[in-house]
Amino acid sequence: MSPKTPYAILGDEKIRELAVAFYQVMDENTEAADIRKMHAANLDEIKQKLFEYLVGWMGAPKHLYKDKYGTVCLTEPHKGYGITEAHRDQWMMCFREALNRIDAPEEVKKMLENPLLSMADMMREDRG
Repeated sequence: MSPKTPYAILGDEKIRELAVAFYQVMDENTEAADIRKMHAANLDEIKQKLFEYLVGWMGAPKHLYKDKYGTVCLTEPHKGYGITEAHRDQWMMCFREALNRIDAPEEVKKMLENPLLSMADMMREDRG
């Protein structure tokens, strides 16, 4: 029996809800103002990109983001934004709250916490 993946537990629709909720949190929460400023006024395109990325990253058999953009590397698109530890923490706060908003099971939250933190930390430009 193969291990459960976040994708197997959440499925496409919940992951889409997660991507939408993530940017809603970022848009609404003043604690995320610094990272919100790094995004366009209209978040529709980035919500779709996040959904496409997360589906594959969470274990879907097909990686929509890679198929569409040819890579899954996130460090390159984030270069030049001056992402710091504080930005990483704002991003994580948004993601944790988005998981809460979609009523993600605790099992999924635990599965994602360390990988998300590692991913967010890789975007930092203030690492020595």
